[in-house]
Amino acid sequence: MKRLLIAAGGGGDAITAAMVHAALHGPRTPALVLTYAWERLVVDPVPGPRGSADFTSLDRPAPHLALVTPRTAPRAPAGSLLPRLAGGLQPALGLLDPYEGVVGLTRQIEAAARWCGTDRIALVDVGGDIVARGDEPTLRSPLGDALALAACAATGLSTTVYVAGPGLDNEVPRAVLAPRLGEPAFALAPEDTDGVLPVFDWHPSEAGAMLVAAARGVRGVCGTRDAPAPVVLDDSSHRVHRLACEDALRLSPLARALALCPSLEAAERVSHAVCGFSEVARERQRAALLPAPPAPRPPAEPEAVLDRYLAFERARRAEGLAYVTTRRITEELALTPVEADALHRSLATGKPPRRVAPLWRLATA
Repeated sequence: MKRLLIAAGGGGDAITAAMVHAALHGPRTPALVLTYAWERLVVDPVPGPRGSADFTSLDRPAPHLALVTPRTAPRAPAGSLLPRLAGGLQPALGLLDPYEGVVGLTRQIEAAARWCGTDRIALVDVGGDIVARGDEPTLRSPLGDALALAACAATGLSTTVYVAGPGLDNEVPRAVLAPRLGEPAFALAPEDTDGVLPVFDWHPSEAGAMLVAAARGVRGVCGTRDAPAPVVLDDSSHRVHRLACEDALRLSPLARALALCPSLEAAERVSHAVCGFSEVARERQRAALLPAPPAPRPPAEPEAVLDRYLAFERARRAEGLAYVTTRRITEELALTPVEADALHRSLATGKPPRRVAPLWRLATA
């Protein structure tokens, strides 16, 4: 038997699911994590999620079940980090394809449960937008979570919802989530993060990185990329809340409205009706405005890149930040991979060393 976990929203939730599984059952207990290939435009320039037709070399051990392995590859022009993630996580990784809506997702989850030999599901979300009402002004991406919740409910299988690190995704504030989630069930420990820590050397999930950092004892204000406000890491940031599927469904008008939804296009219409927007449409708009990729250029000298970083560091310190994510450094400084690698090595070995894995501490002087 394998444990079956559903990553409610994508890559960061898949990493979180691996940590929750390690905390509950131990990292070596066999498990399967089903996740979307729904990644930021910096990874996948094609708007919306990727379906099974967007990949080559998926393993198909059963009808309606597609496993992602390190041999899997996205079809151009799409991009995906899932194949690399499949090689970096202890649990096996399976693909959630939302193009046939809740109806199709339900078939996929049922097939995965049969293959795993289990009648129980753990649905995992980092941040808490899975229990969003839909009218929160900072809500950005509720659709994937709501589709997964509606599909798990439709299977009739015993489903437990785990919300880790409330507010870490900077969508629904922690103070708003607190009465919906109740008391935490447990907190992630440093050893629960050991299996996923190396993933953050290359994976851009900021909510996942902050959850790992909090579980490893990091406390302070962390700045992320493209977020309305920094995140405060404190003693509540690594806690995990447990809800019955019925309770999570009661809290999510969008998930209830998606019941029996037959396609992603129909789900977009439901999202417009409930939340006033569709994140897929927003991605299309952002993708249309993306500038052309810059022409290749030789890497800047490491000393010049370090000088740019030190100016960035002073400015962020002046804003009250104590930590930043890898993604914020890389994107705000517009670093090439070669420049980023050289800078990270310099910061990790400098005086004082800035690396507090998987975040970066801003020096005070």
